[in-house]
Amino acid sequence: MKLTIAVKIVTTSEQAEALRETLARCNEVSNWIAATGFAAGVFREFDLHYLCYRAAREKFDIGSVALTKCMTKVAGVFSRSRTVAPNFRPLSAHLYTKNMFRIFGDMVSIWTIRGRMKLPIAMGERQRNLLPFAKGEASLAHRQGKWFLILPCEVEAKPARVPSDWLGIDMGIVNIAADSDGTVYSGSEIEARRAHASRRKAGLQRRGTKAAKRRLRKLSGKQRKFQTHTNHCISKALVLAAERTGRGIGLEDLKHIRARVTAMRSQRARLNNWAFGQLREFITYKAKLAGVPVAIVNPKYTSQQCSCCGHIDKANRPDQATFSCVSCGHSDTADLNAARNIRARAALAAPSSSRASA
Repeated sequence: MKLTIAVKIVTTSEQAEALRETLARCNEVSNWIAATGFAAGVFREFDLHYLCYRAAREKFDIGSVALTKCMTKVAGVFSRSRTVAPNFRPLSAHLYTKNMFRIFGDMVSIWTIRGRMKLPIAMGERQRNLLPFAKGEASLAHRQGKWFLILPCEVEAKPARVPSDWLGIDMGIVNIAADSDGTVYSGSEIEARRAHASRRKAGLQRRGTKAAKRRLRKLSGKQRKFQTHTNHCISKALVLAAERTGRGIGLEDLKHIRARVTAMRSQRARLNNWAFGQLREFITYKAKLAGVPVAIVNPKYTSQQCSCCGHIDKANRPDQATFSCVSCGHSDTADLNAARNIRARAALAAPSSSRASA
């Protein structure tokens, strides 16, 4: 399976300027190739190479390998749309072939238009563990004043084992996730941070001063990073719980959840803000790495069905947090009841879902 890691490049101001000039030059060349190819009606990489290579070498001070990757980049965009010539930002990420960089220890030797440079790199435990599996081309990227080398990794997933049972997971608005064991991953702290960030952003936008705009730029992306980190932590805990007990994981099919679900006015911001698809994606790929099978079940009526007697009724939900069956009298928290329904449906779907996850 394919994963990506971002390795941070540590630079001095002079080295950062060299990287900045390199990206600017590569994107300048890419924009020229895109405009030339679009005007001539040429969109495939081979044809772009035939049309632009010699003229680009004469016009721009850029190496042949970097120029070839400019054509790859442009052809990739043209393969998705040919209605307009793409226009790349000066610091848009650029592809690097294996001979344009080499990582050894905590250093990277990387090509720039000022010549090859040896620069220190910094990475966390996850990146260090995945680095030996790095394969193919990388990308040099600039993010909020920092430099990164984005590396694709090819990791072999463990064969999915036959589960002894299933861990049902219910994803919600108030609580991000709840499992059939009764563990709840509350969204209260997350909602408080989201509301605080929203108020702060609105205040800065109203102010409109240069200082406020600088602060807005610094705040940009913080909520997204926080969400990603939280989803990683929750998915890791859920997969570990299933792996430790020899169970599989049951998830609802939450595709198009925002279109299907109607939320109260007070909860709309939460529904539209949280990355449910990302959490499911994290659970799925971590489960594959651990050999934990994943079953995707129909979410219909999981919140209204009694996990004890199976009776389905809207009246079973007297409020958002509570489940109380009008047929058998079973009472529980709504999230735990739904998670147990998902667990039961995953057990029924076990044969086909286990093969699909393998």
